[in-house]
Amino acid sequence: MKYIGAHVSTGSGVSQAPVNAESIGAKAFALFTRNPSRWTSKPISDKEAGLFKERCAALGYSPAHILPHDSYLINLGSPDKDKLAQSREAFLDEFHRCSQLGLTMLNFHPGSHLNLVDVDTCISTIAESINMTLDATEGVKAVIESTAGQGSNLGYTFEQIKAIIDLVEDKTRVGVCVDTCHTFAAGYDFSTAEGYEATWQEFDRVIGLKYLCAMHINDTKKGLSSHVDRHAPLGQGELGAAFFTMLVNDPRMDDIPLILETPDESLWAQEIAWLYSEIK
Repeated sequence: MKYIGAHVSTGSGVSQAPVNAESIGAKAFALFTRNPSRWTSKPISDKEAGLFKERCAALGYSPAHILPHDSYLINLGSPDKDKLAQSREAFLDEFHRCSQLGLTMLNFHPGSHLNLVDVDTCISTIAESINMTLDATEGVKAVIESTAGQGSNLGYTFEQIKAIIDLVEDKTRVGVCVDTCHTFAAGYDFSTAEGYEATWQEFDRVIGLKYLCAMHINDTKKGLSSHVDRHAPLGQGELGAAFFTMLVNDPRMDDIPLILETPDESLWAQEIAWLYSEIK
């Protein structure tokens, strides 16, 4: 079964997220558990956390189909000692918030070397950051998001993601979220039937499909290997509508959250309905 949804607003509190998801016909959803543009945020109250869990249960949202996203400021591979410490503290707080909400995954961008250290050093730092957080928590999986390779961001090749996973001590608590826009921009040609299958074969060979925990399903404004992260509405970019039809009919995508981050949220209900209508 496919669990399709979108990254919904928590502007009036995290407990509103499942309500917002239900209003657009989503069977899965993503959310921020704190302000993604600040280093610190006020704690989630026990009342708010309880209401979130009550609403998820009432509306049929399982933790397996909810994908919280961490703050945009966090850089787990930062070569700056102070920024790294700040990132690790914020990342740990994100894990605690997930636990408080009864969630089992946290999606994050792996990190950036900022052209100050080499790739291998940055990958080691990212893995060390993940290990420190996993050692201090339980029950929440660190889900690495594939990136477009914009700037000095890592995680845009399957080999880089594998290198991080290889250094994570508890392999049961690490996974991958493939972003379709990012992956295409990074050079993996999802846009044809042949390229689509070849990409997933490569993912399985390098990383392993057992690590695939979620997907961000976005079209892209920029071309193959552009290394530019610009999302587009479904069928209105370089990937095209046929790609998304292939995706929702692929059994490899069963039972994981498939999350829209397309730029026009007024289209989300329509996009979700269209994706479900394409399932044969």
